[in-house]
Amino acid sequence: MDEKFTIKVNIVDRYYPLKIDRKDEEGVRKAAKKINDTVLQYKKVYSDKDSQDFLAMAALQFVIKVVEMEGKRDVLPIVEGLADLEQELNEYLEKEE
Repeated sequence: MDEKFTIKVNIVDRYYPLKIDRKDEEGVRKAAKKINDTVLQYKKVYSDKDSQDFLAMAALQFVIKVVEMEGKRDVLPIVEGLADLEQELNEYLEKEE
């Protein structure tokens, strides 16, 4: 059984305590680093914004990627297309017999 424990994650110079499974620690820390790296990139490009704006921009960037990935994982249209193709092939083969 995974044991929960608390870690402190730094996101844009604020620390957030999170209670997580030990097996998830590396992923959580990598995610926090990715957020900080993305915010830093935005800070370099847009000097007239504040941290809240950078966090919002980073969140939008990451959620766009998640939505794109969800669309790629949706296999229902492919399965439906294959079912239609199978039906057409069966109908064609029946006519040829």
